[in-house]
Amino acid sequence: MTHTRAARRVTVLATLLAALTTLLAGPGRASAASLQEVTGFGTNPGALRMFRYVPDGLPAGRPVVLALHGCTQNAAGYGTGSGWLELADSWGFSVVLPQQQSANNPSSCLNWFQSGDTQRGQGEAASLAQMVDRQLADAGADPSRVYVTGLSAGGGMTAVMMAAYPEKFAAAGIVAGLPYGCAQAAGSPYVCMYVGATQTPRQWGDRVRAARPGYAGPWPTLTVLHGSADYTVRPANMTDLVEQWTDVHGADPAADTTDTVAGYPHQVFRDPSGRAVVETYGITGMGHGQPVDPGTGGEHCGTAGAYALDVGLCAAYRLGRTWGLG
Repeated sequence: MTHTRAARRVTVLATLLAALTTLLAGPGRASAASLQEVTGFGTNPGALRMFRYVPDGLPAGRPVVLALHGCTQNAAGYGTGSGWLELADSWGFSVVLPQQQSANNPSSCLNWFQSGDTQRGQGEAASLAQMVDRQLADAGADPSRVYVTGLSAGGGMTAVMMAAYPEKFAAAGIVAGLPYGCAQAAGSPYVCMYVGATQTPRQWGDRVRAARPGYAGPWPTLTVLHGSADYTVRPANMTDLVEQWTDVHGADPAADTTDTVAGYPHQVFRDPSGRAVVETYGITGMGHGQPVDPGTGGEHCGTAGAYALDVGLCAAYRLGRTWGLG
């Protein structure tokens, strides 16, 4: 009799604990899953591989983040190191993680500088767009809440997607990346990376407008994070990104708000209607990499490693909050 009552008590407690866990999780949360490769997602003219992370039990109508790795990286490493996968579990969204192949680029860089990969309907840009379409269809995701972000070469390709496929993305986050058309403006990707290109804001904006002729908007909003001690992609590229995308949005290139976040300079640029369209974080003293803030709870996310730099600020968290993901 005693054993029966004890067993019942354990069963009741287990049921209550399960119910409490579900309640605390809330409608936006989902449980951990695993990274899966997707094949046959389109014609794939850029010959990229597609991986995705979909939390178990994720309901339809949730957002999608397209996260683009940097050189020498891969989809799984970037997804984990950046913190995007843990945020997907916490906040309830799916992540599409493309992966470059060595046959396309021996350093596994996305080809942000190649004209054949950076134009609408061609090469890697078209492959990335096809991945987004496949994920929207498979997950029943919200097409008005698709976001793109990337590090370094992935940041350069993020600018490509904003320009070539602006209708697909509500917002973007560029980490240690470069403006659209920078390699062509500078005459070389290396000049663009190490020095920057000499263009007026209007010239920068014209490069974007030429990528999608006749497109009247809306254009994706942009957040940029860049280390002040980055000698691989110079911080001048953050300034150029600001000039490019404030011009596209018809905004003043002078910041409307200047403050600090986690001790780092932060600026917001607003369009004539007062809407924030460009935002920057200058990570003082940081070299080339993705800002992370390892830990649990609060604003922590990411795992420190090669090109994932623990600076007490997690870029993925800041982007996700700006985009209303969590």
